[in-house]
Amino acid sequence: MPLAVRIALALLLALALLWVVVQSRARTQEARAEAAFPPEGRILEVNGHRVHALSMGSGPDIVLIHGASGNLRDMTLSLAPRLAKRYRVTLLDRPGLGYTDRINRSGATIRQQAELLSDAARQIGVENPIVLGHSYGGAVALAWAVHRPDHIAALVPLSSPAKPWDSDLSAYYKLLSHPVLGPLVIPFLTAFVQDERVERAVESIFEPDPVPPGYIAHIGAPLTLRRNSLRANALQRAQLLDQITALQPALDALDLPIELVHGTADTTVGLHIHAEPLARQLDSASLTRLPGTGHMPQHADEDAVVAAIDRAAGRAGLHPAD
Repeated sequence: MPLAVRIALALLLALALLWVVVQSRARTQEARAEAAFPPEGRILEVNGHRVHALSMGSGPDIVLIHGASGNLRDMTLSLAPRLAKRYRVTLLDRPGLGYTDRINRSGATIRQQAELLSDAARQIGVENPIVLGHSYGGAVALAWAVHRPDHIAALVPLSSPAKPWDSDLSAYYKLLSHPVLGPLVIPFLTAFVQDERVERAVESIFEPDPVPPGYIAHIGAPLTLRRNSLRANALQRAQLLDQITALQPALDALDLPIELVHGTADTTVGLHIHAEPLARQLDSASLTRLPGTGHMPQHADEDAVVAAIDRAAGRAGLHPAD
């Protein structure tokens, strides 16, 4: 056998062994993540998909939808328990994240996600909710308002995309959403990303605000590092601009109470690009600007978020219990 052939075979064998090791380590990391951060709620069967839902409290209904790279734990550190004193709070993991199944392998649209979560909420008796969505979850909430107008009382988008934008998709999301490179790279991230890297990423999302005490230990970031979650999240993010653009013609018809909350220092979803134009477009939309606040107002200025929810409830004729 020629030397070149032997070298090529040895390289292929080494790559195959490396792939086996990476996949094995990725499975181990995923098992550790799920053992450390089990479901906080119950698993529903909705349209053939498993949906993770958590309910707490009593009063007018509010549904909370988390953003990209997250899960419903983002809202259970403080906001949801506080709201549960006066509202019935339902939290839902978005498809592919937390413990909700992916809808498909190509990237669930914001409409598909909204319809699945709406059906899940109805299944547990939530009929006329305020729907709050943070960041990407706000885009899902907006699609909910457009496509399920009979199943929403008011809309509260936090730091949410609402209008088309010009900036390019980041290299990270381009890579992870690529049809060939994404599935090759993702197992290495699952297997080898260190806690310190995750902590730095969380800090960058909060800037200029501090990360709340206990947040990193509570949020369950390793759940997002699972292979399916990384892929689902990347595909969703890569397709979001086209879906937001397609949603625009339907926005003029929205007449439900909308309480927008957005930080002036948000560099992830720009206030001037999204919340301000939507507030100018819709007579039913009111905008609360949070001076100096970044992308995570549900933590950085929880009082302002709760006040916006209370205003939405009042405008919708839903009066929270004292």
